[in-house]
Amino acid sequence: MLRYHVARAFWRLVQLSLANLTVIGREHIPAQGPYLVTVNHMSMADTPLLFVAFPTMPWRFFAGEKWQDHWLWGPFMGSLGAIYVRRDEADRRAIQEALAALQEGAVFGLAPEGTRSKVGAMQPAKAGAAYLGSRSQVPIVPVGVINSDKLFANARHLRRTHITVTIGEPYELPDLGRRARSADLEALTHLIMIHIASLLPERYHGVYAGSPALAALQAGEDPWPYCVELVREERERSEAGLAGGDH
Repeated sequence: MLRYHVARAFWRLVQLSLANLTVIGREHIPAQGPYLVTVNHMSMADTPLLFVAFPTMPWRFFAGEKWQDHWLWGPFMGSLGAIYVRRDEADRRAIQEALAALQEGAVFGLAPEGTRSKVGAMQPAKAGAAYLGSRSQVPIVPVGVINSDKLFANARHLRRTHITVTIGEPYELPDLGRRARSADLEALTHLIMIHIASLLPERYHGVYAGSPALAALQAGEDPWPYCVELVREERERSEAGLAGGDH
């Protein structure tokens, strides 16, 4: 645990030097793992912010393989539980390692979008978080981060950034009674992302803005049927488009 205390203290010092941090919802953090932490991704600072916002504990998380050979960050991130993943393909080895970590009781943090948003709002997510959640059936803790995308630009101009990290209530993915198929993973991914979006101002909702599933969640209704319907409609439009292109 010493390395996690050291890492958290280091990131806390960095945060104090660059930003004011407000953390909302710490009471929603489960007492112990296993669980998934899902966060919107707009900055390299997002993972360090999780270290600061959450209690000191062992983490596992995905990191791009480009960092693995970095002389400083490679060993540092590896010692803190990084699983290096190939971003441009389905990395089955990394997914299996993550599943094994969850089965051993780990807390696993990831950004479902996979890469940082360049537009300051949520982008389409990949299926990795949905796959891990459906296979492991562990609780998911959604986290919304505001203003991390402004951190480094402000720092270059010697301005502090006010960052807010909001931790939502844990939830579990619906039990499908079978292994999730492709359409299921799409719907589950939408469900995961709207839980994050519900913790963010509307300007961050990006591709999830206007989602009826998000509206249902915010109204206290079950959003899952809307997620399923959205995927069905999208697939029907895609098939209709392909059929139209055949003529």
